Amino acid sequence: MSTTASTDITPKMTTKLESKPTKPASPIVKVEEKPKSESALKSFISGGVGGACCVLVGHPLDLVKVRMQTGGAGSSSSVFGMLSNTVRKEGVKGLYRGVSAPLTAVSPMFAVSFWSYDLGQRVVKSYGQMGMTQDEKSQKYSLSMAEICMAGAISAIPTTGIMAPSERIKCLLQVQASDVEKGGKPKYTGMLDCAKQVLKEGGMASLYKGTVATLARDIPGTIAYFGMYEFAKKELMKIQGIDPDKGQLSVGAVLAAGGLAGMACWTVGIPADVIKS
Repeated sequence: MSTTASTDITPKMTTKLESKPTKPASPIVKVEEKPKSESALKSFISGGVGGACCVLVGHPLDLVKVRMQTGGAGSSSSVFGMLSNTVRKEGVKGLYRGVSAPLTAVSPMFAVSFWSYDLGQRVVKSYGQMGMTQDEKSQKYSLSMAEICMAGAISAIPTTGIMAPSERIKCLLQVQASDVEKGGKPKYTGMLDCAKQVLKEGGMASLYKGTVATLARDIPGTIAYFGMYEFAKKELMKIQGIDPDKGQLSVGAVLAAGGLAGMACWTVGIPADVIKS
């Protein structure tokens, strides 16, 4: 009996792992943070606070200026002579004669001034970007000095709408104070009474008397002011080695830039201011 040894050969199961094609890794796109644009509301609030501080500090000298321009009592004296005479005759309160009118108007006036300057910058920037591609518009756009001055000129127009009535009332009250010193009788009891009488006598046209002279003063004045302010800040940053995109000037440097801007503004605007008063 022969036994046939049959070998059961089981085929080996081979599992073929098919490798799926891997997708190429998506490139990492760096999103550059754009510099935050200045808020118009921030400009509005900052201008209002700055305006109130401006009046409180500068009104005594403004009182002397108006009296000199209108030939008031002691107008032939020096600035410091008029200040001392006013304090001696009227007390410290006399230095702030007529302050309610500018204080009421200057805070919103400066607020509107800086807001409209911010708006003017946007208008000038939009004009300068005309014809640019979308990619070019996405790049940082730096205003030239001429464009900054143009934005400053734009800011003077809406500001005058608030300033002209306030300047009219302030000057009338300050001139009245000079007349009272000479023995005259006061015509107005205060800011509101002055406004009422002016409106009653000549209407809105009388309240806005001197608006053209105010514009003739303020348009070149704001061009000089904002032009010098931005120029001074830029130069101070260079001197201090500050990167304009990353760093900020100190408070003292900003005050210095503001002081130079004010000097430039009045150097240009004082002839028209004399005519206006």
